[in-house]
Amino acid sequence: MTAVLPRAVDLNADLGEGFGAYRMGDDAALLDVVTSANVACGLHAGDPEIMAETFRLAKAGGVTVGAHPGFPDLWGFGRRVLPYSAGEIERLVAYQIGAAAALSALAGHPIAYVKLHGALANLAVVDPDVAAASVRAIKAVDASLACLAIAHGKQERLARDAGLHTYSEVYADRGYQDDGSLMPRNRPGAFIHDPAEAVERACRMVEAGEIVSVGGKTLPTSVDSICVHGDSPTAVVTARLLAERLAAEGVAFAPFAGKP
Repeated sequence: MTAVLPRAVDLNADLGEGFGAYRMGDDAALLDVVTSANVACGLHAGDPEIMAETFRLAKAGGVTVGAHPGFPDLWGFGRRVLPYSAGEIERLVAYQIGAAAALSALAGHPIAYVKLHGALANLAVVDPDVAAASVRAIKAVDASLACLAIAHGKQERLARDAGLHTYSEVYADRGYQDDGSLMPRNRPGAFIHDPAEAVERACRMVEAGEIVSVGGKTLPTSVDSICVHGDSPTAVVTARLLAERLAAEGVAFAPFAGKP
């Protein structure tokens, strides 16, 4: 049976991930392609000036914005697991949502959703306490904010159970383990560097409605949004090729936030 293609899918990228004079990725170019921008909130990357500028550019381009909270780990770019309790994680996430809400309001382009970053996001896939802490933080700060969660994870299920508008995300440029979690970056197959291969994988996930693990296991899933990592040197090429490929197949790009 042929899968029914969705009429539209979101394309998101992690942006605003520089710090001070240091820049990460080509945010301006990506904002010409993506429909949603996950903006770093100042702990794993970003600062008030970079956040404000990213929100301004996103508004000018008509790109939906969300908060992208992570561990307070500038040195490790938020990709190291830090020993925080569930309560501390709840407060860290709330703190960062507040920062993003304030600066996006200042830019006249309020955030619409929250997406966790790096090690914190990966923990929320498998650890119910971390997932629940993040969900409590979102709901307490602003229950109207959507939750963009990695497909098949604990956070996705708990966010739905809590009544948050919840959307499923897959990654064009990352490999999956058999349980649906992302392959650790120090293992073979963790990151897809070839834009053509990343696009092929993403299109298969959208068209078939399933994730394919590095080991070949298939996991059925809805696909509301596709992520391309903004810090990757091939991010812009991958995003453009993906937009062109899906458009050719009749799939438009549109923000997931605000969908019923």
